[in-house]
Order: sequence, then C-alpha cells, then structure tokens
Amino acid sequence: MGSWQNYMEEHREQYVGELTEFLRIPSISSLSEHADDVRRAGEWVAERLRKAGMEAVEVMPTGGHPVVYGQWLHAPGKPTVLIYGHFDV
Repeated sequence: MGSWQNYMEEHREQYVGELTEFLRIPSISSLSEHADDVRRAGEWVAERLRKAGMEAVEVMPTGGHPVVYGQWLHAPGKPTVLIYGHFDV
C-alpha cells in the first residue's frame, strides 16, 4: 500500500467524522428556510480550508447564497489549480 493510502487509512475515522458533521448541516439551497444553514455550511468549508493552510479564505455574499474562496500562492512557476464544488445539498 502506498504512503498516501496508509495516511488515509490511519486518518479514516477523523475524515469520516468530519464528513458526517458536514452532512448533518441541512444546507438545502432550494428552500429559503435553510438559507442560514447554507451560510453555516459555507463557514464550515471555509474553516476546513483554513485548517488545510489556504490563505485569504472568505465567505463572500452574493445576490443568493454565498461562495467560499481561498487561495495559496506559494508555488511560483507552477500551474494554477481551481477546485469548484457545491457545499449545499
């Protein structure tokens, strides 16, 4: 088994726990009564980005639900990677 696989196996319980915590947030973006939950899910994602070492992490308001932004710009000459995902259900 590769080193990343060993790492994942060793931290499996932690990651499953964090995912379960995230999935418990009823961030149903199509229901207005869950707007606060969508914001809370965005804050959850932002905190995980900070813990991962991302910088300039922001939960940015929009005309609808917020977007979460973070960056890490310490690899000069390397390609830019963009990760796009939804944090609502």
